[in-house]
Amino acid sequence: MSDLPVDQLSESDARAELDRLAAELARHDALYHQQDAPEISDADYDALKRRALEIEDTFPDLTSPESPSQVVGSAASSQFAPVRHGVPMLSLDNAFSTDEVTDFEARIRRFLKLPADEHVAFVAEPKIDGLSASLRYENGVLVRGATRGDGRTGEDVTANLRTIADIPQTLSGSGWPEVIEVRGEVYAPNDEFDAFNAAAEAEGGRTYANPRNFAAGSLRQKDPAITATRPLRFFAYAWGEVSAPFADTQAHALDALKAWGFKVNARSKRVEDAAGLIALYDGLQTDRAGLGYDIDGVVYKVDRLDWQARLGFVARTPRWAIAHKFPAQQAQTVLEGIDIQVGRTGSLTPVARLHPVTVGGVVVRNATLHNEDEIARKDVRIGDTVILQRAGDVIPQILGIVPEKRPADAAPYVFPTRCPVCDSEAVREDGEVRRRCTGGLICNAQLVERLKHFVGRRAFDIEGLGEKQLTAFHERGWLKEPADIFRLARDETRLSELRTEEGYGEASVRNLVAGIDARRTIALDRLIFALGIREIGEQTSILLSRHFGTWAAFHAACLDAAEGIPSAEWTQLAEGHGVSERTLSVLAAATPPADDPWPEAPLDQKLALAFPGVASPARRALALLAPDWPAIVRLAQVAREEGPSMTLGEIAGIAGVGPVAARALAQFFHEPHNRAVVDALIEQLDRVEDAERPKTDTAVAGKTVVFTGALERFTRDEAKARAESLGAKVSGSVSKKTDYLVAGPGAGSKMADAQKHGVVILTEDEWLALIGG
Repeated sequence: MSDLPVDQLSESDARAELDRLAAELARHDALYHQQDAPEISDADYDALKRRALEIEDTFPDLTSPESPSQVVGSAASSQFAPVRHGVPMLSLDNAFSTDEVTDFEARIRRFLKLPADEHVAFVAEPKIDGLSASLRYENGVLVRGATRGDGRTGEDVTANLRTIADIPQTLSGSGWPEVIEVRGEVYAPNDEFDAFNAAAEAEGGRTYANPRNFAAGSLRQKDPAITATRPLRFFAYAWGEVSAPFADTQAHALDALKAWGFKVNARSKRVEDAAGLIALYDGLQTDRAGLGYDIDGVVYKVDRLDWQARLGFVARTPRWAIAHKFPAQQAQTVLEGIDIQVGRTGSLTPVARLHPVTVGGVVVRNATLHNEDEIARKDVRIGDTVILQRAGDVIPQILGIVPEKRPADAAPYVFPTRCPVCDSEAVREDGEVRRRCTGGLICNAQLVERLKHFVGRRAFDIEGLGEKQLTAFHERGWLKEPADIFRLARDETRLSELRTEEGYGEASVRNLVAGIDARRTIALDRLIFALGIREIGEQTSILLSRHFGTWAAFHAACLDAAEGIPSAEWTQLAEGHGVSERTLSVLAAATPPADDPWPEAPLDQKLALAFPGVASPARRALALLAPDWPAIVRLAQVAREEGPSMTLGEIAGIAGVGPVAARALAQFFHEPHNRAVVDALIEQLDRVEDAERPKTDTAVAGKTVVFTGALERFTRDEAKARAESLGAKVSGSVSKKTDYLVAGPGAGSKMADAQKHGVVILTEDEWLALIGG
């Protein structure tokens, strides 16, 4: 995420960041609402959401139906039938401080134009950390129950909700509307949750991280009989569709729900003005641990329903309600060790191993340390007493240390520079906060993910080898590197074993072998892309293949580049402010004597005399690296002897490749394991096809083309490949440098961008006519 304030973003940067934030929020919504497996804390999620909303406020034209301000929750799971809510189940804005609560009341007063002496009454109620549900009653009888889903469509979990004792099958008393959707929260009491987990652990069954996940998982059981065994409860606090009004205030509505047989939270209370809200919040925060169930804040709602109607909504949140979140719960414990986990894409993530401690009712044994910079910034050492926080009561993290409790022998943590799984180098690319294993195709932690990429549609495109098959074959020990895929196709013993298994048989095995053998001849660009080298994407692979032409030339260049990787000192020197290629050349050509010829001269003058012609901005950068004469002598040596090889420079100089991708390529081939994996793969192939040289004598040679909409005459990949073979460059976005936009039905924002920039817009037929079919 960009660190720039939103008001300093250009519109194009804002659009790109909003798209990225929307995708990230959608992923986290699905993890939270559908899979009950959140990856980030509520606080981190809220920060992403606030950034997205700020961008939408600053650039209102970027708002679309998929924007974060327009989305609530996550789409319903396909496991249950969808239920369309009569009235959407909307989310609330959040407040995190008393100032924000005061602002909330002030906004209401301004909107309603209330005099200063008129009080505003609110109903404040604990914000239960459970799963929202809506119950539809017709003529007093429960007919359907659903989860919130995305706010408009939820999941039909009627049978499971009927098993909860707090939910009446028929309404008590009188006065209820003919149709009413009663809404509330399904939750699990802490003591019963702990008892369930203890029993499940003793029996070797599944345990849950917290009561919220437990409630969500229990309500989504396919078998209602399982849900019936779970200790679930329900608090009612709102309503959706109603056939007739039944109350004039929020407080009276809660009284009515209670009279009809629902449990209403006893800590819900009618209070006046911001002072009353804050006092109730403080009391609930103090009593939180003793409530017997998890809450993560307090919800404030304007009491008068006619005022709620006047206040209405902003986007998809009500003006008349807000959630005041509690700060994350904290504890102190001892850091017993730091373990390094290697992710499926090679990132090294440090995890704190802690002396077990209970935080908010959950026993915590591990916490994230994010990355090596975070460890250094907080100066976290093994043996330290650390301050632990369960941010949003979900994912533990370390806030800092208690300095006075540090052991005398606690040493600074040294982050590994080699992968703990495969012992390959672990490096940090420019601008990256994470260190990554360069083992790639030989690292067991990454292998299945790398093989998925290897057999993917844009790489080797091997039919019949998906993640399921790759994982199964890897677990059997059959696949340890890409060459093993081709060896498998000729291993009659293993193929015979497959033929006897359910899901395979003779035809399936025959098709699998045919799919593998069909790819023993592969295009050079596909082979390069299939290796899965970081920074070497599909387009870069095409550029490399066209530049070198043959596998032999490309392979030889990579091996030579691997021997010419610049040292860390050279890289630091080259990245200095004002240090240009000319500056590096001047330094490399200089041979300063070992002894200082100008001992009395100031440092800047020494640099000017040692390296004549170097401009003052560069000298300032050099002064930071060379504060004395021996360091100046060393600078010249680094520039002369430790820079990139000519071949590495050649690769970096290929238009569209650049130094970052070139260095990634060199680092990959610098690892002996990777070279061995590539050599073994080449032995299994029949032929690597030479690169097709792009044409230069066509109508679109040298032109930039963008395809958009639902193309009907060809697939997007076919269109791209055809355009590139004719010498055109295919881009994913429209700019003033775009020459043609080829638009199929449903073209959207790219069409508007093309019109704005004066780009030539073509139909598919017009494009085919231009390129000659």
